[in-house]
Amino acid sequence: MTLEVRSLRVTYGSDVVIDGIDLDIGTAEAPVTALLGPSGCGKSTFIRAVAGIEPIAGGSVRFDGVDLAAVPTHRRDFGVVFQDGQLLPGRTVGQNIAYGLRTRRWSRASTAERVTELLDLVGLDGLADRAVTDLSGGQAQRVALARALAPRPRLLLLDEPLSSLDRRLRERLAVEIAEILRAARTPAILVTHDHQEAAVVADRIAVMSDGRIVQSGAPETIWRRPVDEWVARFVGCTTIVEGRLVHDAGSAAVETVLGTVAVDDRLIDERLVDDGRRIDVAVGLRPRSVTVCGADRGVPATVRGVAALPEDHLLTVTLDDGFTVSAVSTLAVAVGETLRVAIDPDRVAVIG
Repeated sequence: MTLEVRSLRVTYGSDVVIDGIDLDIGTAEAPVTALLGPSGCGKSTFIRAVAGIEPIAGGSVRFDGVDLAAVPTHRRDFGVVFQDGQLLPGRTVGQNIAYGLRTRRWSRASTAERVTELLDLVGLDGLADRAVTDLSGGQAQRVALARALAPRPRLLLLDEPLSSLDRRLRERLAVEIAEILRAARTPAILVTHDHQEAAVVADRIAVMSDGRIVQSGAPETIWRRPVDEWVARFVGCTTIVEGRLVHDAGSAAVETVLGTVAVDDRLIDERLVDDGRRIDVAVGLRPRSVTVCGADRGVPATVRGVAALPEDHLLTVTLDDGFTVSAVSTLAVAVGETLRVAIDPDRVAVIG
């Protein structure tokens, strides 16, 4: 079951909010897609347009080949989970989960069986009779997810379901939601501004900016080969350095001010051939992309700042040419100390 969005356009008066989006959701190789982007880029509007809540100004939304233009929201058979869950406060957990089943006239026995099944799926066994006002934030969002899944929807739309929770709870629930979606085998799209959450939950990520999809691919592709500097910074690269990409005899490496670092063949620009040619590239570094290394590697640097963290030390170092960058060290070092640093090849992004 695949949702096909083609040339989707949504406007608010004269303002274009969604501008020509093409996206397939629920494919066999990527049943769960994350729509990742900053606040205000149109992510929630996209969800509302797919659900039929927001009218579209152009393009099409099709499910299994059927155009949904004339299909009202309640007939699309899509489940939706919003940021705040929107649970019914005067009802119990079980009654909330059963709500959509009763409106579809499921029998009492079938409803009770499905509620029990969903409580087990979301890890809330024994809480059917609890008032939803007595739930924690994480429990409430799992009830909302169970309610959306109860009628066995053809597609699940998750609109920033974890954004109101604290970081630690979001990280735990992201793992749980990923497990629940795979167990339920329901194609889904997750809207989020958190790239870590997107990577945990989704098989594919579509990065959105100003109403457009600017890059789409597997999480590793987005991290390791962002299409431009904006995407690189949005997914966590804090430093951009110039480099020269060298491909020779089946191997690839990037020469930078931080030394030469070998890179995965999948990061090689498709224009390169096996002739030893070099092209200018930009390299994205994350806070832990540069590490202190031995005397036989890297380049010399002087420590300008030290922050002691639970597992290691985060350093600010300056190279001989004045370039300043963050680095990590497993050993304690002092401000003013001279050492050598190098790029971790597993934490570098080749941009473009």
